[in-house]
Amino acid sequence: MNEILILYYSHQGATRDMAQWIARGVEQAGAVSRLRTVPRVSTVCEASEPAIPAKGAPYAELRDLEECAGLALGSPTRFGNMAAPLKFFLDGSSELWLRGALADKPAAVFTSTASLHGGQETTLLSMMLPLLHHGMLIVGLPYSSPELLATTGGGTPYGASHHAGAAGDLPVSDQERRLCIALGKRLAETALKLARP
Repeated sequence: MNEILILYYSHQGATRDMAQWIARGVEQAGAVSRLRTVPRVSTVCEASEPAIPAKGAPYAELRDLEECAGLALGSPTRFGNMAAPLKFFLDGSSELWLRGALADKPAAVFTSTASLHGGQETTLLSMMLPLLHHGMLIVGLPYSSPELLATTGGGTPYGASHHAGAAGDLPVSDQERRLCIALGKRLAETALKLARP
């Protein structure tokens, strides 16, 4: 089992772009990436999203979590917290928690924010909480990644981050991209080491 699940919610595309860069790092480490997303949460009782997304990654299922060797979890920031669609999906993972299905698997987190100080670190921490309850092992970005000391946009030791700007139109910068790749690589290397007998 050498698949790393990259599970994300993206509203304007920046978090999806980060997920793809993290996947590149996963694959550089010799693992396989499995990209998955979650649908929007609707205020109406009926489903408002199609059963299969029109474009991008397929919707995640609980078996994706169970089958992975490691998890990268990504969300845009919503008032310093993860977005509701991702939280809604994780709230439905109790059956995995009861069985300890995710215990001892490595996990990493990533986010994109509209403002530079819009809660990148608190969002990353909020995503860690359910993962810790599942018994996952959190992998961050060490300061041996030189971009952490030089970035003027996103990037934290808690995980990869991106400053998208108020209109959400700033692309993922070169430094942010390298940090995404470094996070994916570190997560995959950790998962592969843990999988060895």
